[in-house]
Amino acid sequence: MKQVFEVGSQHFIFELLKCGIHTGEKPYKCKVCNKYFSQMLHLKQHMRIHTGEKQYECKFCMKCFAVMCALKRHMRIHTGEKPYKCKVCNKDFSHLAHLKQHIRTHTGEKPYKCEVCTRDFSQMFHLKQHMRIHTGEKPYECKFCMKFFAVMCALKRHMRIHTGEKPYKCKVCNKDFSQMFHLKQHMRIHTGEKPYKCKVCNKDFSQIAHLKQHMRIHTGEKPYKCKVCNKDFSQTAHLNRHIRIHTGEKPYKCKVCNKDFSHLAHLKQHIRTHTGEKPYECKCCMKCFAVMCTLKRHMRIHTVGKQHKCKVCNKDFSHLAHLKQHIQTHTGAKPYKCKVCNKDFSQMSSLKQHMRIHSGEKPYKCKVCNKDFSQMAHLKRHIRIHTGEKPYKCKACDKDFSQMANLKRHIQIHTGEKPYKCKVCDKDFSKMFNLKQHMRIHTP
Repeated sequence: MKQVFEVGSQHFIFELLKCGIHTGEKPYKCKVCNKYFSQMLHLKQHMRIHTGEKQYECKFCMKCFAVMCALKRHMRIHTGEKPYKCKVCNKDFSHLAHLKQHIRTHTGEKPYKCEVCTRDFSQMFHLKQHMRIHTGEKPYECKFCMKFFAVMCALKRHMRIHTGEKPYKCKVCNKDFSQMFHLKQHMRIHTGEKPYKCKVCNKDFSQIAHLKQHMRIHTGEKPYKCKVCNKDFSQTAHLNRHIRIHTGEKPYKCKVCNKDFSHLAHLKQHIRTHTGEKPYECKCCMKCFAVMCTLKRHMRIHTVGKQHKCKVCNKDFSHLAHLKQHIQTHTGAKPYKCKVCNKDFSQMSSLKQHMRIHSGEKPYKCKVCNKDFSQMAHLKRHIRIHTGEKPYKCKACDKDFSQMANLKRHIQIHTGEKPYKCKVCDKDFSKMFNLKQHMRIHTP
């Protein structure tokens, strides 16, 4: 059976029964890739894949297409037309294929099966992406760093590292993010949402990565090993910090005094020596501290008292470290030596303070007159010049002093003590200054 349509003087014959729709016949063969087609029109459209011909142009954006139907679908982007409606949820779609894919979200149908692992997919596109897991194929290459990716969306996300693009904005604080996933994680800071729960202790977490790290507390897993000393760590961040012990790397610099630190936390603690900030407060006595560990040590005074006793003089200490330092006053041990002048010290803190004599470092600044000091104690004494504070009182005459040294010298007036002796004539003096003046008698 033939249908003949007359257009002018030409005749176009369409043989409907021979088109192959009903018989499955595909008489038209591509000479390039040997693919068969049931209609000559389809073969002609296919040939444009090989020739690269795109004869249909969009008048809005000048994008070209190989077939007219592709151009028509594309035009809906500009017109906003969505002629296909889902009968279940009334959602509209611009393409019939998109509607068919969407319908599967309601039916649960997954007609595409992976022949390797038998996993099912609702879309052929998802199956093709999945197959690259098995084949290892990564067809999408970054032009900047030549890194390859299995899916285009992964490449697009990666490209933002190079371009700096951050298209996702937090509506609460206006912070920008390069990935939607990062924005979603950030939003939990504002909402307080913690959807991930530890099955062991029921602790909640805002991110799955934090939960995984936490689980290692219960399992004892430490998958990250130091290649230098073979020490194991539960988190890669802890390993990275540890590595700096071996390399000596100190990437964090104080902008005030240029001192370098291996850990960011140490830099933040150090900054407080300049700012005077003490954010950790003891709830028992309201004393404030710059670092949490110092507060914890202090709390032992209130909770457990002074458990460590010196066996020599029976003095009590709340911290074992303080007792060990005290013991050295009896033994005379000075295990810390200055490499510059070989002077010995009983405490590391004393050595550090001493080293500033050689380095000239003065990290403590007076906020009133900008004078610099090498030790915090010196700054505190200096501050009393501005405040007029005199915390040291003589018990004999109630006179106040701003410094303990001044009080001690004053006490000698009441006691008559003269601790400074002239080695020439054995005369005693209550003050060093008086002894020095006296010595001029003996020197020509």
